[in-house]
Amino acid sequence: MNKHSAAMASVSLIGLMLAAAPLQAKTLNIALNADIRSLDPGVNRDSNSDAVVLHMVEGLVAYGEDASVKPLLAEKVAVSKDELTYTFTLRDGVKFHNGKELTSVDVLWSWNRYMAEATKWRCRPDFAEGGASHVVAADAPDKKTVVFKLEQPNALFLATLARLDCGMTGILEKSSLNDDGSFKQPVGTGPFKYKEWKKGEFVDLEAFPEYSARAGEGRDGLTGSKRPLVETVHFPIIPDRSSAKAALLSGDVDVVPDVPYADIAEFKQNADLDVSLASNPGITAVLFQTRDPLLKDVRIRKAISMAIDTNALVDGITLGLGKANNSLVPATSKFHSAEQAKGYKFDPEAAKTLLQEAGYDGRPIKLIANTRYANTYDAAVMAQAMLQQAGINVEIEVLEWAAQLDRYQSGNYTAMTFPYSARFDPALTYDSVMGNKEKEPRKVWDDPEAQALLAENVRSSDPAKRQELFDKLHARFLASVPFLMLYNGLEASAFQKSVQNYQASIFSMPRAWEVSIAD
Repeated sequence: MNKHSAAMASVSLIGLMLAAAPLQAKTLNIALNADIRSLDPGVNRDSNSDAVVLHMVEGLVAYGEDASVKPLLAEKVAVSKDELTYTFTLRDGVKFHNGKELTSVDVLWSWNRYMAEATKWRCRPDFAEGGASHVVAADAPDKKTVVFKLEQPNALFLATLARLDCGMTGILEKSSLNDDGSFKQPVGTGPFKYKEWKKGEFVDLEAFPEYSARAGEGRDGLTGSKRPLVETVHFPIIPDRSSAKAALLSGDVDVVPDVPYADIAEFKQNADLDVSLASNPGITAVLFQTRDPLLKDVRIRKAISMAIDTNALVDGITLGLGKANNSLVPATSKFHSAEQAKGYKFDPEAAKTLLQEAGYDGRPIKLIANTRYANTYDAAVMAQAMLQQAGINVEIEVLEWAAQLDRYQSGNYTAMTFPYSARFDPALTYDSVMGNKEKEPRKVWDDPEAQALLAENVRSSDPAKRQELFDKLHARFLASVPFLMLYNGLEASAFQKSVQNYQASIFSMPRAWEVSIAD
């Protein structure tokens, strides 16, 4: 047998071994710290909603473990020389949860539904006229082929399709809708299918026995092999951290995906538990409403940046596990240059001088926080104490997460500590915070000149040019202080040792596929 034949035989054997894994008649219990908002991919969503939905739906492409974009429902993707045409060839044998075979007609139907304004898909602005990835035509020339044509080249087109907050642009079957066109439940191609959602209590999914895993591949981020190995995934809603911890210690839940850093040492010493840590490009920040009567003055915002010691703050809230990063480019990115390492200068005395120049009279600044994301609440408390030392009066307003998210979406706040889901290209992170507040009130940084730099960045496939533009954006970000960037995500997951192959990931969401439970 030659080397090529041996390699092919090895791949085939791996594929057979993967396909032969038995489905266990067991339930995997994964705690969620809050209820989901909907089951509609990329619509009325948050990170918990994405986590549940992405077990049921899949897109043409998805992020691998290394954050690169790889095929999922597509077998391959061809890009034209002018970078305007993307041709997707679908995999054979993929079925929806109702048994129907996936075809290009379904892809086109899903796409048209997403792009209908009435759907309120979060990512429609990215692909509609005026968006960086404006799709001017989508066609299905045959059963296995889908062709998208762009208005202009965009190096991030595939990365945008794969975004978690876009619901991975998951392909749905028409029966996902009611007769009146309203959304009913996802009928997708994912390894698990919908069973029941009892609001405020739990979400249940059940294994999809006809799931078509990618042949010959292991688990790879959100693509690769995604076999369901347990019969049921039960997501109990446990908002209280102490209750979640008690449920884990008693064995009532198998996995708590995001535990407080303060509990890690205790869990590591527990013979029945294991812990998995993963850094991710998500960001934790202090947002400013730059149209607020007080915070529209850049001198006030700069004074706040000088009054907060972000190194000490991040060290305190992560117990030394995380590191401050004042750039929207994560430290793990190839684009995190020496320029990106520049940050805010901690100088309380200079902050006081700026406040005096700005005529700050001690008026209170409302800082919204929540306890669902404990680190953002801790950040608010520490920031309040530091700002007080510089004479800045901050009042913390604690809201339920859903209420805070509504205030964020509408732009109705003065300041808030806020977590953003991970984006896997820095340009997508910039895009998540930048934009016209008139059109999208949730956008935090409304700066047309910075927006032009970002648009030039996403059109370029030259790494050196992109680096230059990222550095210019960062310099402008530090100068105008539209918000404070504190640090990137760090997820700590705790789980029973009987749970096999569970890992925290860069995606900051639980993954139940390829996970089994030992007897």
